[in-house]
Amino acid sequence: MLQQTRVETVIPYFERWLQRFPSVEALASARLQDVLSAWEGLGYYGRARNLFKAAQLVMKEYHGRLPEEVSLLRKLPGVGRYTAAAIASIAFGLDEPTLDGNIRRVLARYFNVSEDARSKIGEDKLWSLAAQNLPEGQAGDYNQALMELGAIICTPKNPDCAACPIAAGCRARTLGIQEQRPVLLPKPAIPHYVVTAALISRENRVLIACRQPHGLLGGMWEFPGGKQQEGEDLAQCLQREIGEELGAEIAVGDQVGVYRHAYTHFRVTLYAFRCTLVRGEPQPIEAAEVRWVAPNEFSQYPMGKIDRQISQTLVSSTSL
Repeated sequence: MLQQTRVETVIPYFERWLQRFPSVEALASARLQDVLSAWEGLGYYGRARNLFKAAQLVMKEYHGRLPEEVSLLRKLPGVGRYTAAAIASIAFGLDEPTLDGNIRRVLARYFNVSEDARSKIGEDKLWSLAAQNLPEGQAGDYNQALMELGAIICTPKNPDCAACPIAAGCRARTLGIQEQRPVLLPKPAIPHYVVTAALISRENRVLIACRQPHGLLGGMWEFPGGKQQEGEDLAQCLQREIGEELGAEIAVGDQVGVYRHAYTHFRVTLYAFRCTLVRGEPQPIEAAEVRWVAPNEFSQYPMGKIDRQISQTLVSSTSL
């Protein structure tokens, strides 16, 4: 949960998660929809799907006990180099260096690493420094201390060097360039997409579709629609998308709202419209499943941020 999410955000989710899934066995035997519902609001839902798959693998291959070796940990879905090393050192006391964003920043400043921290050369150098300075038998405490130092004192902006316990040896601080480390070259511009969603109602129920269980928002429920293509107006976009996704023809009615959200690598502006079926019964051509759902049942279906906002708009609306 702490990957790409702040501690203060995670704590209530973590506590609720442990109440709902108190063991690896409980998580492994759950339904994916229940796992995604418990995760809803944390974003990056691939983490939840990977955690679910990892729990099932741990039950199947390791009799419910997490393996200790880094090589075995890295075979679990969603567990990369950093996570495997963090688990091995903190949970099992093994002498393994790790490198999260906080440790990366502390090392880049302390040793004045001038290479781009996201490049292979910079990454390799930082991992090497992490390994070289690892105190034998104390890797777990050491790794956690660096994480905490980076989170509280050696922050991305305005680091509190006066309070830093290792400031005397910090090369970047000596040179007065601590805020220029780590070196991070500019990322490409983030693309922006215009997206539409259809709120198709029938007998006081609204059609929702479940995304395929992989990729962005995999396994989550949404109001069907998609990205606008060049030369289309919003109504044409929505009619094309519903035809492609559901094999149905719709008439596009009033606009319900405009919703904006920024993902990691792109931004979207979504326009939601009330729609009616003109021809054809919706089929899950591109979705995993479609359902007609009453608005008061929306909370039972895990949704991404925008679709949850749309559902709340419908719940508060006087009519469909």
